Amino acid sequence: MQCSYFDAARCGSCTLMGRPYAEQLAGKQEHVRTLLAAHRELRWLEPLASGEDGYRNKAKMVVGGSVGAPTLGILDAEGRGTDLRACGIIAPGIRAAFEPLTRFITTAGLTPYDVPSRRGELKNLVVTESPDGELMVRLVLRSSEALPRVRKHLPGLREALPRLAVASVNLLPEHKAVVEGEEEVLLTEQQTLTMRLGEVDLHLRPQGFFQTNTAVAAALYAQASRWVEEVSPSSVWDLYCGVGGFALHCAAPGREVVGIETSEAAVAAAERSRLDAGLDSLRFLAGDATAFALSAPRSPELVIVNPPRRGIGATLAGWLEESGVRHVLYSSCNATSLARDLTAMPSLVPVQGQVLDMFPQTPHAEVLVRLERR
Repeated sequence: MQCSYFDAARCGSCTLMGRPYAEQLAGKQEHVRTLLAAHRELRWLEPLASGEDGYRNKAKMVVGGSVGAPTLGILDAEGRGTDLRACGIIAPGIRAAFEPLTRFITTAGLTPYDVPSRRGELKNLVVTESPDGELMVRLVLRSSEALPRVRKHLPGLREALPRLAVASVNLLPEHKAVVEGEEEVLLTEQQTLTMRLGEVDLHLRPQGFFQTNTAVAAALYAQASRWVEEVSPSSVWDLYCGVGGFALHCAAPGREVVGIETSEAAVAAAERSRLDAGLDSLRFLAGDATAFALSAPRSPELVIVNPPRRGIGATLAGWLEESGVRHVLYSSCNATSLARDLTAMPSLVPVQGQVLDMFPQTPHAEVLVRLERR
């Protein structure tokens, strides 16, 4: 894949851009295998490839420029907007939405936030596309000052963008380098975006987390489900469960499954998915994964962990090592922290693994490892 933004040095986010994809994938596989080389019993499945472009189901665009000529993309070294609306790794359906969205910014009089002067209202635009083509649009504003104008002109945006299903305003009053704030104001009757993966429907709320690459996410959940079925546990914990992807795919009659997630919005979305699927043996709870494990009266037969880049940490790794858990599935977006956590659990031996290329054109990948107690 070639990118004119990368070639012109306007954006360097995709550090592997221009490198042959087969070479990218082989390099990621070799990197992960080298980091986990100490685990002699670990057998690797073939790495899962992704489409090279158009794979991102979510675009986080910094808004710059002016009301009359807004830019959507990133900021340059001086804090000014660099337009990246034609970014090739973003899903085509999202790219097609950028033109009506920029017109909406102008029509609603949403002044882009100027970082150097700390003036303006509209900071970021976050757009997510479902597998069915529906869109969730989130406007990150400095204050609620522009909220009446957003509400007034929203019907016009929905007419210009019929695929818009969920719209919200996120309030980020602080001047800091984050994408969003804590307060969300929903503007549409529909509050969740349905992410349909095979036979499982996941409901995504505005502040909920979902894997960036829908096709690879589906493959990740399917592989985890196959490994769970091979073990056929009667009890499962899905720690750091997000909107419930692993838990919903691994639920089965007679199997008690509990999902734990700190985000209450994600838990609410997961609970809706559970109710829609009629899964009475599945529960979702809001809370800290480590605290939940340490306070539980008994441990399950199998634990799934899908932590952020920092990994599960010494405390949870130590608990897993000393617990009665027989099987662990560890899904990691950072093989370095994965390697560190596996070292802290010597009684849980990695026996199978797979690299899934969630992020083509970058050095990052998802790794799924299956561990057994010895």
